[in-house]
This record gives sequence, structure tokens and C-alpha cells, in this order.
Amino acid sequence: MQQETIIEAGRTEKNYWTDLWRFRELFYILSWRDIKVRYKQTVIGAAWSIIRPLLTMIIFTVVFSKVAHLPTEGTAPYAIMVYAGMLPWQFFSNSLTESSASLIGNVNLISKVYFPRLIIPTATVITSFIDFLISFGILVVLMFYYQYAPSWQILLLPLFLFIAFLASIGPGLWLTALNVKYKDFRYIVPFIVQFGLYISLVGFNSNIVQAKWKLLYCLNSTVDEIDGFRWCILCGKL
Repeated sequence: MQQETIIEAGRTEKNYWTDLWRFRELFYILSWRDIKVRYKQTVIGAAWSIIRPLLTMIIFTVVFSKVAHLPTEGTAPYAIMVYAGMLPWQFFSNSLTESSASLIGNVNLISKVYFPRLIIPTATVITSFIDFLISFGILVVLMFYYQYAPSWQILLLPLFLFIAFLASIGPGLWLTALNVKYKDFRYIVPFIVQFGLYISLVGFNSNIVQAKWKLLYCLNSTVDEIDGFRWCILCGKL
């Protein structure tokens, strides 16, 4: 039996979370659609989720370890330290970029039928999570290659992944709304992502930040994610 939906003043706010559960199937459909669209008509498909962080890790390892001779964290190989920071950053940047443009990209759907709009940007974050899982496989390969075994702290990784999810969806929803009202944000978001890669210290140890800059550095929302991931993966040696 089809359920009737009545749209009236004040009803949307009152029943918003109930409507989210009612439209959960739409959430699954949009997530699966975004996954298929991302790799449709690509030559190497999901391998892009591996190539991008892997090439970035190689460049950062060569520049900061071999050229600049910056220290790693504990006894961890420099490549694993960089990749452990690259994983949460890639998840955050992909989620922020995709969710900020999600409402604009689905304007035809939004204008034709009622459903909680929160579903659309959240579905894009799930797509970025699939990329994260694919990229995580490379970290496992690196650990086997360097014969580096994580400690018990690896069991806490899902907690920091959940924190990364919240840190991604929060600014993503904010930028989504701004992108609808101000078209300039379609150009601002890629700049923020590109700039954030360097101020988040993905390529080197955060312990090299001087004490007078620590407070300013910690204002970056991705700092806790990156350091948390490294704490879990690098045997808790920070």
C-alpha cells in the first residue's frame, strides 16, 4: 500500500528524521548510482582510487624523506607514515568536493519530488567511503612489503573513521548550501582542497610543527583525523 505524503508548513521540520528513515531506499539508490557514475566509461575504473593516493605518497616520500630528510614517526617507514595520513585526507577531500556540488548536480530530481535533501550529500560521502576502502588495500600491501605490523591500536581505527565521516559531512553540508546560493563556491572548494593538502601536513610528521604554531595548526579540522589514523596504524608512536 502506497503511503501518502502531505507537504504543509512546519511538517517538514517536525518529521524530518522520520522521513529520512522512510526514504532510506532512495539513499541506497543514490549511493549506488554515484558509485557507478564515477567509474562509468573509464579505462581503469576503480583503480583511480589507488593511483591518486599512491602517486602522491611516492612524490611526498621522495621530496620530504629523500631530499629534505625529514623524520618519520617512530620506526615506521616514511612511505607508510605518508600513506596513513593520505587515507583520511583523501576521504575528507573527496567527500567535501562531491557533497558541495551534490545539490546542484541533482537539481532536476529535487524540483520534481519531495524527499529529505540531506540524503543527497550524505550519499556522496558513502561513495567516497568506497574509495577509502579500495585505497586502504594499498596500505595493507605496503605493510607486507615493509614487514611492518600494526599494534592493538589498529582496532580503534573505525572510531577515527567515524570522526572523519562527521568532519566531512559537516563542512560538506555547509558548503552545499553556500554553493546553491553563491555560484562562486564551485571554484572556491577545489582551491580549499588543494591548499588544505599542504597545511594538513599529510606529507610529513606533525611533531615538527613548532610550539608557537601548534594552536593555529590544530584549528584545521583534519589534524585530529590524520594524527588519529597515524596513531592507530603506526603502533601508537606519536
